Amino acid sequence: MKPLSLLIEILIILGVTVKNIEAEKYNKGQKQRNITTQVPMNEIKPFLSHKLERKKLSKITSRREYILEKKKNQHKIRIKGIQNKDLLKKNKNQIRNQAKDNITDEGDELFKMGIKILQQSKSQKQKAEAYILFAKAADMGNLKAMEKMADALLFGNFGMQNITAAIQLYESLAKEGSYKAQNALGFLSSYGIGMEYDQAKALIYYTFGSAGGSMMSQMILGYRYLSGINVLQNCEVALNHYKKVADYIADKLEKNEGIPVEKVRLTERPENLSSNSEILDWDIYQYYKLLAERGDVQIQVSLGQLHLIGRKGLDQDYYKALYYFLKAAKAGSANAMAFIGKMYLEGNAAAPQNNATAFKYFAMAASKGNAIGLHGLGLLYFYGKGVPVNYAEALKYFQKAAEKGWPNAQFQLGFMYYSGSGVWKDYKLAFKYFYLASQSGQPLAIYYLAEMYATGTGVLRSCRTAVELYKGVCELGHWAETFLTAYFAYKDGDIDSSLVQYALLAEMGYEVAQSNSAFILESKKAKILEKEKMYPMALLLWNRAAIQDGGDVKIDESWR
Repeated sequence: MKPLSLLIEILIILGVTVKNIEAEKYNKGQKQRNITTQVPMNEIKPFLSHKLERKKLSKITSRREYILEKKKNQHKIRIKGIQNKDLLKKNKNQIRNQAKDNITDEGDELFKMGIKILQQSKSQKQKAEAYILFAKAADMGNLKAMEKMADALLFGNFGMQNITAAIQLYESLAKEGSYKAQNALGFLSSYGIGMEYDQAKALIYYTFGSAGGSMMSQMILGYRYLSGINVLQNCEVALNHYKKVADYIADKLEKNEGIPVEKVRLTERPENLSSNSEILDWDIYQYYKLLAERGDVQIQVSLGQLHLIGRKGLDQDYYKALYYFLKAAKAGSANAMAFIGKMYLEGNAAAPQNNATAFKYFAMAASKGNAIGLHGLGLLYFYGKGVPVNYAEALKYFQKAAEKGWPNAQFQLGFMYYSGSGVWKDYKLAFKYFYLASQSGQPLAIYYLAEMYATGTGVLRSCRTAVELYKGVCELGHWAETFLTAYFAYKDGDIDSSLVQYALLAEMGYEVAQSNSAFILESKKAKILEKEKMYPMALLLWNRAAIQDGGDVKIDESWR
């Protein structure tokens, strides 16, 4: 029922109720006045004297009753009046809240539409359309949309950088309890970008951000306590912060075997920057496509891999990945067969999840002795995907793939011995396989090594080693995608946008981002910081990057 019609209906009911009460009162009075009594003539005198006496008493009683009735009715009317006012007030609030809910619902829908467009977008135009929807949703009070718009204004998405406006939005969001806003205000206070340089205030913002659930604030605090930046150095506190983020990342990694992170160093010679090995140049990509169409199997597999996970600046495109893998598989490539199996095992838009098809392609690759195919069959038996769970078969295939040096298989063996899945628990063997896999950068292997060092499981407990390992896992978070947008902003000459993005990553403890931020500040091309602050800040960041020394972690190799 619509709020307006509901209000009218309540008012009608209230009106009828009041009229009924008044009618009842009138009828009662009439009834009392119409009462007559017949008395014989010979009894008139005594009756009259008696009646007169009774009349006096009746008048007194009636007057008392009348006064009481009047008071009673006045009380009833007063109560009804209050109730009517309360109902009217309640209905006004209901109407107001309903209108507010309608706006909120519309804002939510616009925000969801924007997110969907952003996820599926392959062009800047489409992304811009998503932000138009965010702007509309934000105008309706949608907090998530406001966060998106504040980020766009801070980082300069689509050339609309306005740090003053971003700060105003963040401050408004922070009052609503937004942990993202708390983190952003902490970052801006830490650098003195658009705000007063205040490390104490930054620490407070980061603390509130981490308490609210900001993974970025957790990382920043972890790095600060690890390095003793404006706080007393405390490895255990750093461990606590980094572990929370690493647990979150590990959960994501279990659904996706790797998160690509391209970290371009701006300190490379300018003439080599455009052909950086971390980013695939567009002309080179076109050349590779030409070679792939002409039948170069190796290039077909390489392009398939790049599109499968979105590497070297290319968009993730499952259809293109499957296209190149199928071409290579048709030419007999075992790697291509194995990757097709992987696509069907995990499921995506181009290759819907199908265990039977995954088994078919893994088996084809494994028959050629392919490590990825052997590992794939191991996964099917380990998790019981399309086949009964069989740990013995899984162990056999993992061992064969591990012997060929496939890091994911080495990790799976480590996990089997760590958890006692189908084998006796053996922490020494678990550590061995986790270590071997970690040398190839297998992120889950690094995570479990950190777990072992943090708890002293199978190894001598080492807080410092655990923190360094957790830090490596944390740096695989989705926020690392900012490296790519920061690099392209720098290439396009948008120095301020690039600096803000690199500076945030530097605050989170990324050594490459610290170097890149220092490099930009040293050039004095940025406009968002006062020039006299640039050299001191650059020196500080160079120093932090140098202390990290590439982030190498020393791990005990006594198991060898």
